[in-house]
Amino acid sequence: MSEKVDVDDDIEVRDHPAAHRFEVWVGDERAGFTHYVDRGNGVVAFVHTEIKPEFEHRGLAGRLIGEALAAARERGWTVLPECPFVRAYLQQHPEETP
Repeated sequence: MSEKVDVDDDIEVRDHPAAHRFEVWVGDERAGFTHYVDRGNGVVAFVHTEIKPEFEHRGLAGRLIGEALAAARERGWTVLPECPFVRAYLQQHPEETP
């Protein structure tokens, strides 16, 4: 089982289009993901976000969603925040709404 994430760990957010999700990686381990569904016409719904228990409470979900929304803005997507975490994130950071 993984150790708790240290602030010095190598953290990276990657898009995995074949799985329709953005993933957050800590070193060589996937720590979590946010799943998205293409609704057509440039509309994408973020439907579920999950962080492995051993990686919780380290800010990884916020970093994951922040970078996923940045990618959505770059791609010109309209985001439907169906996931409660994504919805709460956007309420706290309205300036990041694509």
